[in-house]
Amino acid sequence: MYLKITITAIIALIVGILIGRFLLVKVLNSLKEKAENEAKTIRKTAKTDAANLKADATNLLKEKELAAKDHFLKLQAEHQKESNRRQKNISSQESKLKKQEQRFQQIELKLKEKEVSLSKEQELLNKEINKHQQRKDDLYKKMENIEVKFEQVKRLEKEQIILLEKVSGLSAEEAKNQLIESLEKEAQTLATAKIRQIMSDAELTATKDAKRLVLSTIQRTATEHAIENCVSVFHLESDDIKGKIIGREGRNIRALEAATGVEIIVDDTPEAITISGFDPVRREIARLSLHRLVADGRVHPARIEEVVAKTTEQLEEQIIELGERAVIELGIHGLHLELIKLVGKMRFRSSYGQNLLQHSKEVTRLCATMATEMGLNVKLAKRAGLLHDIGKVCTEDPDKPHAILGMELAKRYGEHPEVCNAIGAHHDEIEMTSMLSPVIQACDAISGSRPGARRETMESYIKRLQDLENLATSYAGVNKCYAIQAGRELRVMVDSENVMDDKADEIAFKISQQIQTEMQYPGQVKVTVIREKRAVHYAK
Repeated sequence: MYLKITITAIIALIVGILIGRFLLVKVLNSLKEKAENEAKTIRKTAKTDAANLKADATNLLKEKELAAKDHFLKLQAEHQKESNRRQKNISSQESKLKKQEQRFQQIELKLKEKEVSLSKEQELLNKEINKHQQRKDDLYKKMENIEVKFEQVKRLEKEQIILLEKVSGLSAEEAKNQLIESLEKEAQTLATAKIRQIMSDAELTATKDAKRLVLSTIQRTATEHAIENCVSVFHLESDDIKGKIIGREGRNIRALEAATGVEIIVDDTPEAITISGFDPVRREIARLSLHRLVADGRVHPARIEEVVAKTTEQLEEQIIELGERAVIELGIHGLHLELIKLVGKMRFRSSYGQNLLQHSKEVTRLCATMATEMGLNVKLAKRAGLLHDIGKVCTEDPDKPHAILGMELAKRYGEHPEVCNAIGAHHDEIEMTSMLSPVIQACDAISGSRPGARRETMESYIKRLQDLENLATSYAGVNKCYAIQAGRELRVMVDSENVMDDKADEIAFKISQQIQTEMQYPGQVKVTVIREKRAVHYAK
């Protein structure tokens, strides 16, 4: 039993060993085949990589060769350019050297010519020196002869004086004193006459220069002929708005008058309300407030007070802005704020129909031009011209003349004494102490009296035009007459059959003289007499 088991175990062991060996051989064979396959694959990959490396090396070599050839060609081109440039420089240097050599040759020729000319001049100078030496010797001889003759003249003069003293009975000193006295009297007489002549010439020249200066100043200053005036009439779109402005039992209009301090007149004038008041600023506040109330449509006492308060604030800001704008426009610096406010208020004030701010700006420009011509301080002239009527808008002391009041304001706010004197003296209230004062006075007169500066009422304007036309039509031979250009020109039509050319000249002269003596008008009036010449023929 044990033997069978042992034999079976041995047989099983042998069979197991044989099977294991067979499997080992089979595994080894498969591993061998696998290794051979991997070796074949590696060899193929190596051959492929070697071929690729060889191709890459060949391509790299070709690229390097091409790059080397390109670099060589570039170097060759640069070398060629450099050699060409150097060749050009060498040729230009050679040409410059040739030109310099030619120039040196020319200079050498000129120097030789100058040497020749200098040698000739030297010879001439030597000859002249010899001549001058001879003349000098001759002059010395003549001077010796003159000295001898001078001694003889002195001796003869003494003898003559002795003889004259014996004849006249006066010594030489006494005769000299008498002669000096007579010469002094004659000189004084001549000097007095000369001084009088110079003074008269100076007066004539000064008058001419003053006229020329004034005319030049007027002509060089551009002025406006139509100047805006303060508005005192408020226009309405329809008369229905008048009832809203008046309010129930007049409460709205009473509230508006109390808030603005002006009188509002609502009458039968179509589509218009009259604003009456002494203060032009208050009139402007009332006008602007009415405009806002009418545009808004809400008109009642509370709303009126609110609108008037806002309008007053805005108008005060506008006044300062107007003053600053005027000061900047005229080139005036350092003016006190209160004076700037007063300058802005001038915009709402008129004097004889002339807007006060426009008038002051015009006077400022005239003063600047005239001060420049006369060599005065232009800055002070501008300040005095702008502030000369500043007293008209000040309400502190209405009993004082506006010139004195303006002078006191200028002193209060630190203006120059010459400016203060010019303001106070431009209407001769005080004595003028500087040359600036008459300039301000003259420019104020020029601005106020030029044509178109101050307005007339419609009635007086129409009457003046009618008087001009009636005066011209009173002459015999005048058919028609037209006053044009606001009365500054009179066109007169005469009968060509009864009035000849010389008679037309006479009529123009007589009309101008009669206008000058009998009428009052601004500026000048041009009289033009027109005589029509008619040539009539008939075709038969």
